[in-house]
Amino acid sequence: MKVGFIGLGVMGRPMAKRLLDAGNELFISRVKSPSEFLVDAGATACANPREVAEAADIVIVMVPRTEDVEQVLFGADGAAEGLRPGSLLIDMSSISPVATREFAERIRGGGTSYVDAPVSGGDVGALAGTLSIMAGGEAEDFERARPLFDVLGANINLVGDVGAGQTTKVANQIIVAGTIQAVAEALILAEAAGADPAKVRAAISGGFASSKVLEVHGQRMIDEAFEPGFRIRLHHKDLEIAMSAAEALSVELPATRQMEQLMASAMHSGLGDLDHSALFAQLRGSQAADSGAP
Repeated sequence: MKVGFIGLGVMGRPMAKRLLDAGNELFISRVKSPSEFLVDAGATACANPREVAEAADIVIVMVPRTEDVEQVLFGADGAAEGLRPGSLLIDMSSISPVATREFAERIRGGGTSYVDAPVSGGDVGALAGTLSIMAGGEAEDFERARPLFDVLGANINLVGDVGAGQTTKVANQIIVAGTIQAVAEALILAEAAGADPAKVRAAISGGFASSKVLEVHGQRMIDEAFEPGFRIRLHHKDLEIAMSAAEALSVELPATRQMEQLMASAMHSGLGDLDHSALFAQLRGSQAADSGAP
C-alpha cells in the first residue's frame, strides 16, 4: 500500500519502520535526525503533511495532542489539503473524543474516510508489533485498515463509530495510571519495610496482582530506568481528557483526579519528560520530603 505516516516520535518511528518492513511504500514528513534511518530504509521524505496526503492512499497520524492533530490536518499545508476522495485517514493519536468527531466530520465532508485508532503498549509494543489498537469508524473502513493494524498490533478491536476508539483509550489510561500508582506504592512499602523490592515483585507476579504494568514498569522502578517510553506529560494530557469528559457527563472519577494531580506534581518536579513509571520517583521523593528524610 501507499501509506503516509505523520508523527515520528518515540512511538511513531518504530511503527513507521514496521510498516516499511512489511513492504508498504511509505511517505513521511517532518524528518529529523532520529528518523533519518527511515529514509535510508526506503521511505520518501515529503516537505509537509499535504504532500504526504497527496502521495498516499492511506494516511496515519500519530502526534501527541488534540491541537497537534488539528494543525497537521487543517493548518497551513495540512493533510486535509492533499487528501482525495476515496482515501483513508487513520488517527492513531490519543486525543479528545469530542474533537475527533469534529475532525472526522470535516474530513468526511471531502470524501475521505476516517478511523480513530489510538494504541496502548508503549514503545515496547510499538517495536514488537504487539500494540493494542482501539478503533472507531465504519466497519468497511476498519477492514481496509486491518492489514496495517495487523503489522502494528496484536489486540485489535473495532469498538464503535468514530470517537469510540478515543473513549476506549481514555478508559485504558485511567486503568494504567491507577495500576502504576498501585505498583509504585507497593514497591515503596516493600523497600521501607526492609524487603527486597525485586524479590517482592517476583513473588507477586504469578498471582492475582500480576499485570503488564507490574512486569514492565515494576522492573523499571526497581532499576530506576525511566527513559521514555511514554512520557508523564503525555499521560497527564490523557487524564486531563478523562476529567474533561467526566465533567461533561457528570461522572465522578476521584482516583483519576488524584492521579492527574500526582502527574501534575511530577511535571512540576521536572519529571514530565520521563517515562510514566517515574511516578515511583515522585511518590518516593514526596514521602521522603514529608518525613524530613534526606
